[in-house]
Amino acid sequence: MRLFDTRRNDYHQFVAPLTVRVYVCGITPYDATHLGHAFTYTAFDALIRYLEHRGHTVTYARNVTDVDDDILRKAREVGSSVATLAEREVARLDADLRALGLREPDAVPWATDAVPAIIHAVDGLLRRGSAYALPDGRVYFDTRAAGTDFGALSRLGRDEMLAQFAEKGGDPDAPGKRDALDFLLWQPSAPDEPGWATPFAPDHPGRPGWHIECSAMAAEELGPVVDIHGGGHDLVYPHHEAETLQAEHLTGQGPFARFWLHTGMVGLDGEKMAKSVGNLIFVSDLVERYEPMATRRYLLTHHYRGDWSFDASDLDDSAAAYKRWTEAAGGDGVDEELADAFDHAMADDLDTPTALRVLDQMAQRGAGETLRSSAAVLGFPLGR
Repeated sequence: MRLFDTRRNDYHQFVAPLTVRVYVCGITPYDATHLGHAFTYTAFDALIRYLEHRGHTVTYARNVTDVDDDILRKAREVGSSVATLAEREVARLDADLRALGLREPDAVPWATDAVPAIIHAVDGLLRRGSAYALPDGRVYFDTRAAGTDFGALSRLGRDEMLAQFAEKGGDPDAPGKRDALDFLLWQPSAPDEPGWATPFAPDHPGRPGWHIECSAMAAEELGPVVDIHGGGHDLVYPHHEAETLQAEHLTGQGPFARFWLHTGMVGLDGEKMAKSVGNLIFVSDLVERYEPMATRRYLLTHHYRGDWSFDASDLDDSAAAYKRWTEAAGGDGVDEELADAFDHAMADDLDTPTALRVLDQMAQRGAGETLRSSAAVLGFPLGR
């Protein structure tokens, strides 16, 4: 199977082991599931199903970031405990993804449960000299210790790194840092925030930084090297860049991820869909208005690496196409040529748009049996 690896910025053959370890960054659970979330998780669901179709066992982990600046701020705004807010929003996410037919992850680690492993990781980075502690309880990764490895994933210049770091919640101007791009591994907690005691900041109960959470959770669930690590393209820098540095400096093993896969951004009216902008299309609204499998089909009409904008007319077209599938799936026709074309599309960097067009051809030709078996690979139940 050929996949595009972000770190190498090119296509490479993914020679999969019998058991494939997949880690996909999960949500910070402080708001409802929007179409961008659904696109990422549906794309990886298609990949996992295809790998399983080819005879592999997939161990899939998707985390929950339940201690983070955003969820702490939201909990204060709505007058809720962080735990209550997180449990409610994770339940909503799970319901939305179940409606779209997504396979359950094998592991769903929560950041708060992983704090002992995170503390161990931060302590290890300090002992290795890859991190440094400040008197106020902050601990930073020393990006200068990474040398030329820093920026290997994102391939960004320093000026663009600084701009994105500030835009995405970094603290380039914080006092005491050795370099503006050094990122937090640990920080002191405010009085109303959850906090944990640590050996490296015994006088300052604190909480983890965002990036180290995923490094620790991935290692705990899947080991020091994962086969495929993914998420939205907006996570490449700084989140996934930081994850790579932390993990490889801590264990001395690499690469942390054999393949990095990143999904494109979903927009509305030409602007990226984001909670901060408020231009969100919620999955729960769509599955009330449309057959959920029509929404799943609509998501997969877009290649996982491409950016796109929501278009209701395209969703209508997808609903009509899915109806044609259901009508054609009752037949017994077989078309090996189209079956091969479907498999070729899926093996070519998960080309789901082409694979869906092949399914449309199966329906047009009356190849009901081939349509049923091929559609099942993409998670569409077209049984008689």
